[in-house]
Amino acid sequence: MSLRQTVLLVALLNLAYFGVEFAVAVAIGSVSLFADSVDFLEDASINLLIAVGLGWSIENRARLGMVLAGVILVPVAATLWTAWQKFSLPVPPQPIPLTLTGAGAFVVNLASALLLARFRHHSGSLTRAAFLSARNDVYANVAIVAAGLATAVTLSVWPDLIVGLGVAALNADAARQVVNAARAERKAVQP
Repeated sequence: MSLRQTVLLVALLNLAYFGVEFAVAVAIGSVSLFADSVDFLEDASINLLIAVGLGWSIENRARLGMVLAGVILVPVAATLWTAWQKFSLPVPPQPIPLTLTGAGAFVVNLASALLLARFRHHSGSLTRAAFLSARNDVYANVAIVAAGLATAVTLSVWPDLIVGLGVAALNADAARQVVNAARAERKAVQP
């Protein structure tokens, strides 16, 4: 499978699971699932942009890498807003849908990370953005499953809030790494 086919498949997987996770997040009032669902939409966008930008020059791909870093920060802002709202109404999400939806997201993100792993050093910041995003999402999904289990035991809002904020921190770090890769690409082509 080519890089273009791979990123298009990953985009489709992410877009499909965005709908599932977003619906569950809204239904049960979960900050962590909301953050992760917005992240699925962001991942679909990144992979579609990569498919478009593959034929571009290194300099233009570096510019697109900077744009993608900004796209990665969108879920961070959305998560912080959702967490702020949750502080106002601290009701824990339903633990079983939280855990099961997090487990489904884990499967989708693990498949995406495995598909992208062989391309993570191709096309510089673009494929690095896609791989880092999928890899970070796998970690986030393990934490979401753990938050679901902790919520079942404690009936507290805190596991969900903490994981949601952790997902935001992972995305912020991924954006930083993509910016660094894009800057390195720019320096490599400058005379």
